[in-house]
Amino acid sequence: MTLESTLAARYLGRRKLRTALTTLAVIFGVLVVFGTNTMLPAVSDAFRANVLAAAGQVDLTVTHRIGSSFPLTLLASVEAIEGVSASSGSLNRTVNLPADFFDRDPASPDTLTALALVGIDPSRAQTVRAYPILEGRFLRKGDLGAAVISRSLADLLGLAVGDSLSLPSTQGEIALTIAGIAPSRTLPGNEEVLVTLSEAQTLLNQPGLINAIDVNFDTLQESRRAEIERQVEATVGSDFHVGALASGSELLSNLRVGQALLGVLGVLALFMGGFIIYNTFRTIVTERRRDLAMLRAVGASRKTVTGLILTESLIQGIAGTTIGLVLGYGLGALALGGLGGILEQYMHVQVGGPAVTPALLLVTIGLGVGLTVFSGLIPARNAARVPPLEALRPSVAEVVTARAAGATFLAGAVMIGLALAALLTHNLGLIALGGLLFLIGLVLVGPVLVRPIARLFAGLFTRLGPRQGVVRLAEGNLTRQPTRAAVTASATMLGLAVIVMASSLLGGVSGGFLDALRQSLGSDYLFIPPAIAVWGSNVGSGPQLADELRALPAVDAVSTLRAATASADDTPFTVLGIDPIAYPKVAGLIFQKGDPQTAYSALAQGRSAFVNGAFGALIGRTAGDDLVMLTAEGEQTYRIVAVANDYLNAKIATAYVSQASLESDFHVTEDVLLQVNLRSGVDRQAADEQIAGLAAAYPQFRVIDGQKYYAENKQIFDAAFLGAYFVLAFLAVPSLVAMVNTLAIGVIERTREVGMLRAVGATARQVRRMVLIEALILAMLGTSLGLVSGLYLGRLALDGMAFAGYPVRSVFPWTGIMAGLAIGLIFGALAAVIPARQAAKMDVITALRYE
Repeated sequence: MTLESTLAARYLGRRKLRTALTTLAVIFGVLVVFGTNTMLPAVSDAFRANVLAAAGQVDLTVTHRIGSSFPLTLLASVEAIEGVSASSGSLNRTVNLPADFFDRDPASPDTLTALALVGIDPSRAQTVRAYPILEGRFLRKGDLGAAVISRSLADLLGLAVGDSLSLPSTQGEIALTIAGIAPSRTLPGNEEVLVTLSEAQTLLNQPGLINAIDVNFDTLQESRRAEIERQVEATVGSDFHVGALASGSELLSNLRVGQALLGVLGVLALFMGGFIIYNTFRTIVTERRRDLAMLRAVGASRKTVTGLILTESLIQGIAGTTIGLVLGYGLGALALGGLGGILEQYMHVQVGGPAVTPALLLVTIGLGVGLTVFSGLIPARNAARVPPLEALRPSVAEVVTARAAGATFLAGAVMIGLALAALLTHNLGLIALGGLLFLIGLVLVGPVLVRPIARLFAGLFTRLGPRQGVVRLAEGNLTRQPTRAAVTASATMLGLAVIVMASSLLGGVSGGFLDALRQSLGSDYLFIPPAIAVWGSNVGSGPQLADELRALPAVDAVSTLRAATASADDTPFTVLGIDPIAYPKVAGLIFQKGDPQTAYSALAQGRSAFVNGAFGALIGRTAGDDLVMLTAEGEQTYRIVAVANDYLNAKIATAYVSQASLESDFHVTEDVLLQVNLRSGVDRQAADEQIAGLAAAYPQFRVIDGQKYYAENKQIFDAAFLGAYFVLAFLAVPSLVAMVNTLAIGVIERTREVGMLRAVGATARQVRRMVLIEALILAMLGTSLGLVSGLYLGRLALDGMAFAGYPVRSVFPWTGIMAGLAIGLIFGALAAVIPARQAAKMDVITALRYE
């Protein structure tokens, strides 16, 4: 065994508490990185499945070219292809119904003339699509005679959970028990009745057969997706048709934005984990200045001192990384288990287990071991260069020249300025870089801020009761070593920044979507076409339906939506025609740029247009620009007067024009969506009957209660955000615990100073109070920086979402601020309690001999 190994083993063994705390820092850092990044693929897959399901899409669908059924065994061949993350087979058959099948009254034919009977494997189907359930439950494997139907079909037929639905089949008329009710169907095609695959094979006399395979990929990279598609085509053969999601589709762009946001969380986890390790080991080695000088004084060379620190770091890095990997995987599995249960309950999306890849293992081990060694190397080399006699002298106030302090502060201020400027670029890459620069800049300016902030909070504590002498001692201990105080406080800063950022981001995005949902779809009635946001495939109605609705005594206002397709710069987009007078009375848009009243007035006068956020991100036009769009009458120039979003088209590049312009330039007068508001105080039941009577002549529409539609979508939307809450909580909690660890180490390293205070007459109570106040001031310093950085990062994240086209609400994160303040103070106090008690109880002679 070498001298360095012997010294390292003895030192680590004799300083058990400090060894445990420093190793704990490695554990926390590795836990954050490994645990978060094993969770992200599962959350990303769930997010992708949910978005694809909401759009009625999967990555790829396999069907026979003549539409016939084929053996279920083909599914296993497709599933075995590398790059296929999930697959599910189904048996889907349209069931035509007699005109009077449900009411058995030939005099009043049913408006429902066909249903789609869809057989699925419940467990497999949930890996590729989301199945939200409003009432009852989803299908289970082995269910016989059970079905899940939509709310719109249940309302149309007057059915509830537990009732029977009769359908014709090859076995004669059969009765299915309604097990669950899903949200109203707004996707292309007929109403669906979901049953188990075995049930459908029996009812349709297709044993062992399916007629469609849905496939999701494990990547959004276009070249890789194309390669997987080619492999699927080669596997199934020329008799099958493979339909893939278009590589340039808006939906894939949305998925990539979501994946990028989750990737930012992964990078943030990497940064936080690395900072926890580096911060702790830098503090530890710096505090061992006298210890290392003693070794030099008795003959140890610089190489020996450096080797000692590297050996200690290596031992602790290996031990901490090993434990961190195990705990990270376990906590990731635990968090995904909780998240999976919630998403399974509300959305029937299955979340997989933690994903461990060789690359992730290498990065995590490199971070845990490599950064630990690196964090000790630089301070050790610096300490080895200090002459032994100088290092053995008692520590005095940290000497920082005005030039050095000014240079560091200036560098930090420049970074903060660049970060703030990045917000103005609207470039997602620069905005993300700005977030990193902002955090580093705060760390650099921290030492200069220590003295004024410490004085501010010391004055506050003096007014609250503690004796001024104790408070001034605590303040002096901090201001004497401003760099140490700033670095220690930075651990608090990171943990609280995550909490405040999460509060801003989730509050802004969820508020923005719900505002858009309430504003654009908050009418009393919605006439919904078969395909929401895929307007070209719908058959709408002529203006007569809207006129008939307006003529009803109970109706206050009616607004209609008309749709066409245009292009600009060879990029296609959707054009929606609205009535600038009627539309604001029934619905509305969320305006990001432009005044609503002025914008609607401009829309009624000539060729003016609104565009949504997705349009601006895709085509690069905004309010005040001219837009040359290709129409049925050739190229026409429109003036963009506002940027506004609605809920249904929030992620589809869309321009809004007046219905008069849509008629003249696109020859479109067909209403594809209608919204109705009632007069106040009318008989709702009578109005329901009158509106349903008019709607009966237009079976392409489903009449939905607007408030119920809002409530259903809100429930689904809230469940979808749980994944982000889990990931952010996973990031924040270990970082806050690491803050406690860092503060505790800082107190332990000053045991000798505490002993000197006791030697000159300080009581144990005064020592405890001094250490507690010092920790609280330090926690307040970190909390202040954390709140500031969290507000910036939250603004950064919201601007990134808005630039990508998502509707967001500008909110001040009061909840996050209050939580950050409470957590910062509580964790700061907890960090000092145990070390302060130990230091106060320690024998004075022993304390003076420490280190």
